[in-house]
Amino acid sequence: MGSELLTSLAEAKIIAIIRGIPVGMGRETARALVEGGISFLEITLNTEGALEMITDLKESFGDKLRIGAGTVLDVKMAEKAVDAGAEYIISPNLDEAVLAYGREKGVVVWPGTMTPSEMVRAHQLGAEAVKVFPTGSLGVKYIKDVRAPLSHIPMVATGGINQENIQEVLRYGVTAVGLGGNLVDNALIKKGEFKKITEIARRYVQLAEEVDVHVTK
Repeated sequence: MGSELLTSLAEAKIIAIIRGIPVGMGRETARALVEGGISFLEITLNTEGALEMITDLKESFGDKLRIGAGTVLDVKMAEKAVDAGAEYIISPNLDEAVLAYGREKGVVVWPGTMTPSEMVRAHQLGAEAVKVFPTGSLGVKYIKDVRAPLSHIPMVATGGINQENIQEVLRYGVTAVGLGGNLVDNALIKKGEFKKITEIARRYVQLAEEVDVHVTK
């Protein structure tokens, strides 16, 4: 499961992150993202109604979306997320108990890491990929530096990724990027401007696809 999911993520290159959107707008938001070419969606558990949204979107979109739970801070949260239908677990932190739960249940866990020590530890504990967070605060060149010795660890760069730097980050060799407010703009969602969400998604997908064509050797 993990290897197949990671392969699909490497092809998609983008995880759209839903955080704090108004209750009842999950389906329309997801539809706008799917129409823009997004296939991976993370719903953070600090979003009101997150568990219900995961279940609803799994039923509504089926294979069109690979839906995971984000901001999973402990095993209880992980259990609730998996019960709701989450295919994978993403955390802002490295919690060894959550990784152990994932191994036991056969659930993919991509933990949050910042330092090389955390990345290596997570990989040793069975994480197939790690989330590098917060990339924006660290600076995108940090990705280049850390991948030099740790290129064997698949990474998802999250935080501060935008249209100006997404290609640079992808060229440094990350598996994918996580995109929150720069893609899933809550202000647009509140106004019901879902076509703009679709347009933004298409632009990000296009930028990611261009990296494949002009791979930096």
